[in-house]
Amino acid sequence: MKNFGIDVRVQHGKMDFMYGKDVIGPKPEIRRLDDIRSSLQDPKATGPEELYCIAMDVYRKQDRQRLDERNLLFGSVTYSKGQIGKEPVRSQGHIHATSPSCNCSTCEVYEIWEGEAYIYMQKSGADDAGSCYAVHAKAGDVVVVPPGWVHATINADISSNMTFGAWCVKDYGFDYQAVREHKGIAFFPEVEEETIVWKFNEHYKTGDLQIKEARDYPELNITSGVPIYEQFIENPDKFLFVSKPSLATSVWQAMDQSFE
Repeated sequence: MKNFGIDVRVQHGKMDFMYGKDVIGPKPEIRRLDDIRSSLQDPKATGPEELYCIAMDVYRKQDRQRLDERNLLFGSVTYSKGQIGKEPVRSQGHIHATSPSCNCSTCEVYEIWEGEAYIYMQKSGADDAGSCYAVHAKAGDVVVVPPGWVHATINADISSNMTFGAWCVKDYGFDYQAVREHKGIAFFPEVEEETIVWKFNEHYKTGDLQIKEARDYPELNITSGVPIYEQFIENPDKFLFVSKPSLATSVWQAMDQSFE
C-alpha cells in the first residue's frame, strides 16, 4: 500500500475507497457529468458519466477529538481517467464560501496521492479574473489554494486515474455562482496530443494565466516529502491556518508572487 499518511485505499473500478481498521470515512459521493455541464467549454460534450468520487471527513479514530477542537476536516477524492469533449476530466470550479466559524473564506491544502493534476486557481470570479495559475502537481506534491480564490481540479493525465487528499475547514461550503455566471473558469484546459493547453473563456473580459510546477511551502511550515495527514499526527496545530486563515494573512497577501 502506498503511504498516504492514513490507511485509505483507492478502488478505481468502483469509484470508491476502502478504510483501514482504525480509519473512519463515509461512503463517497459521486460527481457526475451532468452535475458540471453548465461550466464546461462545451456543455453538450460527452465523457465518463462518473467523473470523480469524494469522501469528506476521513480520519483515524484516535484523531476525532483533536480534529473537532481545531475545526479541521480531511477529505479524499479520486478522479476518472478520460476526456469530456476536448477537456480532461475536471471539477466545475468554485470559491470556498464564508465559514461561520471564522467568518471568512478558507484555504485548501491539496496533496496528490496518485497520478497527475493541475490545480487551477484564479484570484477573482469577476469579469477580470486577475492572476490565474495552473499548478502542475505529481504524486507527493502539495498545492495550497488561498482563501477567496476560484479553483478547480483537473486530471492532467487522461490515461490514468488521479487521487488526492486535502485539508479543509469542517464547516466548509462551496460558492458556484461566479463560475456559473461566466459559464466556467477563466481558462479551459484542452487536451492536444496528450498534453494540456489552456484556452481563454471569453465570458470573462481579462485574466492573466501562468503555468507553474508545484513547490514547497516553508512559509506555512509544511514539510516536503511527508504526507500531510502524518504531519497533522506529529503536530496537530500545523494546519490551524486552514480553519483560522487570519493566522496566515501575510502569506495570502503574498500568494500572487509566491509561485515566481
